[in-house]
Amino acid sequence: MEITPYFATLLALLFFVVAFVYSSVGMGGGSSYTALMAIAGMSAITIPMVSLSLNLLVSTIGSINFLRNKHGKLHIVLPFLISAIPFAYLGGSLHLPKAVFLWILLISLVVVAMRIYLWEDTSFEITLNQKQKTLVSLIAGSILGLVAGIVGIGGGVYLVPLIIMLRIGSQKEAAATGAIFVWTVSLSGLISRLQYNTIDLSNYLSLIVAVVVGGFLGSYFGSFKYSPKTMEKSLGVIILVAIVFLLKKILF
Repeated sequence: MEITPYFATLLALLFFVVAFVYSSVGMGGGSSYTALMAIAGMSAITIPMVSLSLNLLVSTIGSINFLRNKHGKLHIVLPFLISAIPFAYLGGSLHLPKAVFLWILLISLVVVAMRIYLWEDTSFEITLNQKQKTLVSLIAGSILGLVAGIVGIGGGVYLVPLIIMLRIGSQKEAAATGAIFVWTVSLSGLISRLQYNTIDLSNYLSLIVAVVVGGFLGSYFGSFKYSPKTMEKSLGVIILVAIVFLLKKILF
């Protein structure tokens, strides 16, 4: 199903808000993009390709803004990328039946909703030594990379609070790492998918403009001030609505 002019206008407005809020804390917004497109009834092939493309745009802008303000640290992001890149490529190469794709998408959205509404406090910390932190980073990178390639969710919504909780970096450093991570796995997953499928992004020009503008503004302000958690929770409503719609599609 291609986006109609009505859906394009509505989605563009919502995508602007998503890009602004999530880019302000180093996230691409892929979970919300995917949820919105699932509600719109787009195909299992189109959803991850569009979501990865939009993730790439938003995180490119976010990475530049955070790096320009010297928040990005190579020693933080590298362990995540080492495992995430090949797994994102693998996820993008998988040809899953629509039913399987929808189940994976549903599970990932449920986890996102739980992270937003149940994991409210990221101020508590776990003390790990450097080897343990590296191991956790490699495992997390592989899981998030695989999910990114399959359904188009960049993983920043999990990665940013994980970095803070493990004392790997500060809030600003976590946001910068999230932006760089989302950019990298989105590129890897998209390259893999483009080998088997094609997409005409001109059909989604309104969405592209919306996320570019929203992503620039969000990451610009986010590199100076951390975005309130209440904004993220508000966007979580989109995820909850998508979960209901996906359950209806799968079960009925």
